[in-house]
Amino acid sequence: MAEPARSGNIRTASARKRRAMKRFLWTINVIITVAAGAIVPTTALGKASTGRFVVAVDSKTVYDNRTKLTWQRDVPGGTYTWANAKTYCSSNTAALPGTGWRLPGIRELLSIVDRKQKTSPAIDPAVFPNTPAEAFWSASPFQGGSSFAWYVDFIYGGSSIYYGVTHGNRVRCVR
Repeated sequence: MAEPARSGNIRTASARKRRAMKRFLWTINVIITVAAGAIVPTTALGKASTGRFVVAVDSKTVYDNRTKLTWQRDVPGGTYTWANAKTYCSSNTAALPGTGWRLPGIRELLSIVDRKQKTSPAIDPAVFPNTPAEAFWSASPFQGGSSFAWYVDFIYGGSSIYYGVTHGNRVRCVR
């Protein structure tokens, strides 16, 4: 009679170890993913006590308390090639208050993705209203060839290099 009980205990202990290992690996995966900037928790406008995003009084910009970056709140109409997107950000003083505007790097752009959104676009609409669920250029060139640059697709919040630098994507500037 002792043998079946022992056998059951071994199976139970084995199952507990597997569950513990799964929890451990899941936790490590989340930590690595967040550290890499692939998933960035977002809060906005009083949704959390930390108040991550602050919309300027003139509503033209949004300050990110976590990254210390200031974002263009509304996006211009139309699409831009990669070169034109960089030029738009660096020289459009009429639409963007202040100086120092530029096209964001891929990690910076991914930092405003909100994967908690149940519908497209994958960004908080209270902070960034009227954002189209489309691809937005980053300033990050693809290291494998000068014909491509990284962009973030706000349909689902992922990044890619599928489109070449002459393709028209949206633009959102940062400083």
